[in-house]
Amino acid sequence: MPKEKYLNQRIGVFIDVQNMYHSAKNLFNKNVNFGRILREATAGRQLIRAVAYVVKSGTREEEKFFSVIADQGFELKIKDLQIFPGGMKKADWDVGLTVDAIKLADRLDSIVLVTGDGDFIPLVLYLKENKGCRVELMAFSRTTSSKLIENVDQFTDLGKEEKFLL
Repeated sequence: MPKEKYLNQRIGVFIDVQNMYHSAKNLFNKNVNFGRILREATAGRQLIRAVAYVVKSGTREEEKFFSVIADQGFELKIKDLQIFPGGMKKADWDVGLTVDAIKLADRLDSIVLVTGDGDFIPLVLYLKENKGCRVELMAFSRTTSSKLIENVDQFTDLGKEEKFLL
């Protein structure tokens, strides 16, 4: 069902920036147009919160990148890149995004997740079954869990249209 049918909805948009950034780079060698994603996700509905989850690795370019995302209407949540003895690196916002979505769910009618990570399936099911939220997903189908797509109310493939890439 088109989003226009839901104009009175209060929505929250939660973006897994690392997941989207790396998917766009690997698939298309391009950047993600996060501002366009936000406009498409809201589709005239009442935006309550737009949160972008980013990982800070200490490079100069990322400060500009973070600033651009913030200027497009997102609240940034920033976590430092973890580097473990032996050189393994970890950059994971799954729990933080999940907790934020659950905390805000009572004030939202629809939640838009922008990620391809199948780890969010339990969140999707919880939001739909326990909170009564409509859950929409925006991601690149080629790098998105098929089970995640199956469990959401609506899926938008960001790879089908150039407007989502820069």
